[in-house]
Amino acid sequence: MKKFVAGMLSFCMMAALATACSNSEDPADTTAAQGGETTAAQGGEETTTEDIGDREVINLYAFTEEVPVMVQAFMDSHPDFAAQYAINKTVIPTTDQAYQPALDQALINGGDDAPDMYVCEEAFVIKYTQGDMAGYAAPYEDLGIDVDAEIAAAQIAQYTVDAGTNPDGKVVALGYQTTGGAFIYRRSIATEVFGSDDPETIGAQIGAGSNSWDAFWDTAATLSSNNIAIVSSIGDMWNVVKHQPNTSAWLTDDEQLNIDPNREAFLDVAKNLIDNGYCNDTTAWQDAWFADMAGVGEKPVFGFFGPAWLVNYTIAPNCGGEEAPADGDFTQGNTYGDWAVCPSPVGFFWGGSWLLCNANSTKKEAVGQIIEWITLDCTTEGLQYYWANGMINKDTYAEVGIQPEGTYTSDSVASAVVMDMSDGTSAFLGGQNMFDVFVPANTYASGEGMTQYDENINAEWQNQAGYYAHGEVTRDEAIENFTNNVTDLLGL
Repeated sequence: MKKFVAGMLSFCMMAALATACSNSEDPADTTAAQGGETTAAQGGEETTTEDIGDREVINLYAFTEEVPVMVQAFMDSHPDFAAQYAINKTVIPTTDQAYQPALDQALINGGDDAPDMYVCEEAFVIKYTQGDMAGYAAPYEDLGIDVDAEIAAAQIAQYTVDAGTNPDGKVVALGYQTTGGAFIYRRSIATEVFGSDDPETIGAQIGAGSNSWDAFWDTAATLSSNNIAIVSSIGDMWNVVKHQPNTSAWLTDDEQLNIDPNREAFLDVAKNLIDNGYCNDTTAWQDAWFADMAGVGEKPVFGFFGPAWLVNYTIAPNCGGEEAPADGDFTQGNTYGDWAVCPSPVGFFWGGSWLLCNANSTKKEAVGQIIEWITLDCTTEGLQYYWANGMINKDTYAEVGIQPEGTYTSDSVASAVVMDMSDGTSAFLGGQNMFDVFVPANTYASGEGMTQYDENINAEWQNQAGYYAHGEVTRDEAIENFTNNVTDLLGL
């Protein structure tokens, strides 16, 4: 059974890329797990025609196949449970902001078709745990989970707990991954410019853990004098700034707009990058950004800020190769094996998904068993251990009709206990154990300062920072435009 579970989990990793990119164009689909027959409905949506017999149906809403496949893996490894329950999944990509309205309506309408279990990502999780839709989220303790004891036993990263805690102090959501970030850099460039590719040396070079950007900017200047960009895009830096510790929320308790000094400083960060040529001025998830990962961009890029998923599912598939070049020359469009990670100057996290149960569900205990296995089980039989250890057997894909592509490796999960039991050694990172960096990074990440409106506010702030950095508006105009646009958007 482990073989099948491991194979299914590898597909989850593939889905993580789609989650991170947020660029899926697939139509919504609704299918029943456990081999349900489906038919295409109008508009490309799939509907269930499976005969479920006497089994009870658990409705699952998600925005990628990642969690549905994890749930399928649970069903396959728990046959007694599968004999009693069937999973009916509804997958609606976040493309064109389609997922949230559909989820909201389904929760509000209730009834037999309402979600029993649903998934939320970083961009909007607060809306469902602490904001307008928080009333629909059942506390984990209502699912039969001894939540406080299990969180402590598994040593779950605190920022994920904070984001999943409702205004009454009850945990209503937990993640299955951790997305604490680090600096992911090119070894060959480090050796060429600084004489060493050692993570400790490069960490000191960029001011790792200093809560200051001074050393980072000094390093950017040194790299620039060698015609090397320190990062690829303005957005690479925003992913660090937006969730750094000691950053207050965009809105005050009385819903007044608040521009925290850390976030206001991003205007200067963006302009510094553009004015001094410290980046290639690319856009995340576009071809030029990916080209920088393969070392074939406008000029060489030293590194990227991001979590383990950025290494595994974004840089690795776009590095230009599946093994290190035999001649050790990383200048020909293949950077496999030329990477390493070191701590960031400040703590941050980027991305992540949380699992919730509908407070109105009549199957809370059953949903609780699934959620517990995915988010809190810190044994060698839980989802977290399989994922953290890259227990992939591609032969099992044939059993479920999936043709795998890409490179898979160990990943960072929510439980520090599981991480301690696991091996994060990566050939892509030149043999480095990435868990040595990403496990501490998860403890430095902070979930403070999040609101249910962050997705739209962050996008508008990043837009205005870009306009300012390129000289299209003044600093004061950028702030004024941002304030007016957000005020209108939110009706403040």
